[in-house]
Amino acid sequence: MFAGGFHRFDNYRQLIALAGLSPREHSSGPSIRGKVRITKMGGGLIRGKFFMCSFAAKKRNKACQALYDRLVAKGKNKKLALIAVCNKLLKQAFAIVKLGQPYQADFSSKLALNP
Repeated sequence: MFAGGFHRFDNYRQLIALAGLSPREHSSGPSIRGKVRITKMGGGLIRGKFFMCSFAAKKRNKACQALYDRLVAKGKNKKLALIAVCNKLLKQAFAIVKLGQPYQADFSSKLALNP
């Protein structure tokens, strides 16, 4: 099992790192060499599965669709936007399992309501 039911993770960032979808910047001192890329240090199989799921999510999941459209409108690469959708899917799955509630398409965080 990929994540063991998410019980060993404290937050979604640990899950994203395990999947190898976290961004990595190559830098030395003040210079930054190249583009920021994903680490690919985690499980390649799960990363590939989530990447394929991101194609459906950008069409069917309203939160993922909004994220994808916003990033592409800002001029970001479409593949980068799909990786962001993968991260969004992992965050949603983590929240569903940790909260023990079914998926709600119109869910808004209480933290987002209190700026």
